[in-house]
Amino acid sequence: MDVAALDIQEMPDGIIFKVRVQPRASRNAIAGLIGGAVKIQLTSPPVEGAANAACIDYLARLFAIAKSRVVILAGDKSRNKIVKISGIDKKEFLTKMASIV
Repeated sequence: MDVAALDIQEMPDGIIFKVRVQPRASRNAIAGLIGGAVKIQLTSPPVEGAANAACIDYLARLFAIAKSRVVILAGDKSRNKIVKISGIDKKEFLTKMASIV
């Protein structure tokens, strides 16, 4: 898969990118790319913010950073989300994604 197709915005303090969440999956994993977004499978159900919390936790573990550096900017109640990760750049993000997908 071509990680260069991801829609990523670089900010002075991090990056912003799109995520498509698939709740109630069999495991937490990156499932590929879909329409410029990272598709993430999560075991959590989409109730009371459980999937959002799982998404933040999964991305923080993936990049070995604190959960406080991962923020969902938009899409709290949607499968399509906009996520900001502070403290990493686009190159670091793409390198990690390329090694996974």
